[in-house]
Amino acid sequence: MRTGASARDTGRVTQTAVDLDRHLYGNSDTAIRIVEYGDFECPYCRAAAPVLKQLVDSSAGVVALVWRHFPLFTVHAFALTAALAAEASGERFWQMHDELFAHQDRLTDVDLSAYAERIGAGAVCGPSAQSFRQAVEADYKSGVALGVRGTPTLFINGDRYTGKVKLGDLRLALGLT
Repeated sequence: MRTGASARDTGRVTQTAVDLDRHLYGNSDTAIRIVEYGDFECPYCRAAAPVLKQLVDSSAGVVALVWRHFPLFTVHAFALTAALAAEASGERFWQMHDELFAHQDRLTDVDLSAYAERIGAGAVCGPSAQSFRQAVEADYKSGVALGVRGTPTLFINGDRYTGKVKLGDLRLALGLT
């Protein structure tokens, strides 16, 4: 299902609900689900990304990661554009996620288009990206409702995690030692 799409129903426009767990890394049937609210221009999110992926990859299918956009657009000039580009990458979201963090200091439309071409995604800028605005806004609003103020902010099975985003600390918090 494409987020942000609408359907005509007897002359009315109805909005499609946004799946907040649409960007899942790992097994969807895991016992432990970590939700990360992140910003592609945030250096702390960049540092957390490989740690969280390693945690999922080394958990024998027990841990999954969900990414939700929380662009700090008042601080990071390209955060919203990067979030929209990641959404527009569709099934290649996680590849774009990695590209954006690998090149965090280069997030112009020209750069984003080059990353999309490199990973085999379609257009990720302009009108095609704007059609995903509803999905980014839904993530952001869900974060605000949960009291998210900065990035990265993690929730483990619905509870806010306040420890360090280090593999050992996370494994200990999850009882995976």
